[in-house]
Amino acid sequence: MCYANCMKRPRNAQCMDMNAQEFIATRNALRLSQAAMAAALGVDQGTISRWESGKVRIPAAVELALPTLKEKESLMPEIDRPRILIADPVAPEGIEMLRAVGEVDVKTGLAPEALLEIIGGYEALVVRSETKVTRSVIERAKKLVVVGRAGVGVDNIDLDAATERGVIVVNAPQGNTVAAAEHTIALLMALARHVPQAVASMLAGKWDRKKYVGTEVRGKTLGVIGLGPIGSEVARRALGLEMRVVSNDPFVTEERARSLGAEPVTLDVLIATSDFITVHVPMTATTRGMIGSAQFARMKDGVRVLNVARGGIIDEAALAEAVKSGKVAGAAVDVFTSEPPGENPLLGDPRVITTPHLGASTTEAQERVALDVAEQIVDVLSGRPARYAVNAPMLAPEALQVIQPYMPVAEMVGKIATQLVTGKLTSIEIDYYGEIAEYDVTPLKASVIRGLLKPISEETVNMVNARLIAQARGWDIEEHQRGSHEVFHNMVHVKVGTSDAEVTVGGTVEHGQPHIVILNGLDVDLMPDAGSFLLACDNEDRPGMIGKVGTLLGKYDINIRSMQVGRRGRRERALMLIAVDECPSDAQQREIEAMDGIHNVRMVRF
Repeated sequence: MCYANCMKRPRNAQCMDMNAQEFIATRNALRLSQAAMAAALGVDQGTISRWESGKVRIPAAVELALPTLKEKESLMPEIDRPRILIADPVAPEGIEMLRAVGEVDVKTGLAPEALLEIIGGYEALVVRSETKVTRSVIERAKKLVVVGRAGVGVDNIDLDAATERGVIVVNAPQGNTVAAAEHTIALLMALARHVPQAVASMLAGKWDRKKYVGTEVRGKTLGVIGLGPIGSEVARRALGLEMRVVSNDPFVTEERARSLGAEPVTLDVLIATSDFITVHVPMTATTRGMIGSAQFARMKDGVRVLNVARGGIIDEAALAEAVKSGKVAGAAVDVFTSEPPGENPLLGDPRVITTPHLGASTTEAQERVALDVAEQIVDVLSGRPARYAVNAPMLAPEALQVIQPYMPVAEMVGKIATQLVTGKLTSIEIDYYGEIAEYDVTPLKASVIRGLLKPISEETVNMVNARLIAQARGWDIEEHQRGSHEVFHNMVHVKVGTSDAEVTVGGTVEHGQPHIVILNGLDVDLMPDAGSFLLACDNEDRPGMIGKVGTLLGKYDINIRSMQVGRRGRRERALMLIAVDECPSDAQQREIEAMDGIHNVRMVRF
């Protein structure tokens, strides 16, 4: 072997043409991971991966350095290394990184009983979606410090059990960002130049040059709905194609949008002026069907529409009809309401490009997800904070007793504020009143940010990354730790300013349960129930208003759970809060809002 030969030669001798297999064998002989080898040679881990793939020539100087590494190996101290279990298939790059810090066992496809048998001997566990990390697993895992989810969703992990045991759960929410953005651009170009249709024509033995005349994207307007991580990357790439980019995201400041090179506009303006429209928002009650027949009617003739986000954000039947009528020149869809889609109106029309949810399907994305999780596990095992901890780190016992009951309250006030605001966000203020203000309020701030984002984003927010997520959206949050409140012993109060108005929400704990006690400056008393709905009507304070709204809800067969009214003064503006068991449809909400004396109606989902 070349390594053995090189070890016997003088240091100034030249060793040539070491191949990938020899390099891998040498690294294994040295018992070094890719990450450790990269650090020893002064290169990045990606370079090591490229050398071992055989795609890049290994410099002779590297081989000359290997004998020095062999000499150093004998001087390395023996230390106790944590044991790490890989329970689902992950990219080898992530496994190699973990081998640098621990003893790694790869045991995929374990039955639940088999996992319970062995988990007690491990400090770290890596899973994808197949392995279920149940409460029983966590209770058996006496040594477990961290669980890594190589992906985004963590619904296969019992977060409550993990948090109770002090086990940190991490995921990789950014690993597929570039892959999804690039797939969006690929579909955009395919739409503009009829690439799939032309390929199909050639495969059929045709030569239809005139039939597939396309359009240049340079100088065209791209409307980006949602400026989260993926939407931002799409905007950057579109600017590189010399497109004009307009954007709409009420929860990203205008300054942040402009810093990305995107012109912030209203959704109506974006829909009416864009040549291409792409959606990059999460699937929520607010975004489901946000692009439907009414929106297609207001678009330019010949617009092109893309969805690489979530199935159902664009009404599939309405899109199919818009393409059929010629209003939409073409569409590209990577995601569907039901997957696999089965019978779907978008399938079969040659003007609609469809792909089987390939947004994150790149080798690099899978590697990045594995590396993101591995890096965080290394950080946690080394005593450093993780970037994407799904569950917040445990508080000191003395702070926990005071702060923890108010974390659900903080999240709730943020969640309600987001659902009540209209217009473009301009400011956020958080006030902490009472004993809670005497402690570190970082967990409360993180909970408020998590609540603000929950109705409109899938981002994981905790004490570690709350500040970074707020900065990424251009949020400059002003905080005040105040003394006791004139009414409440403790309270978390949030004020959100927008281009339209200002929303205020205050919450406290009463009898061990979160209560909303202030809404838009009015005194209220709401105890939110999970899965219930709140109809908030800004109305004139005059006789008959409650009866009129109640009559309409009865007509809709919507049951009222409770009702209360807050008002600023006699016969002035009032806020009618009606808790209901069922959510009124958009059309029903518009009918209520059209009533004389009703200024606006907002729905809050708890």
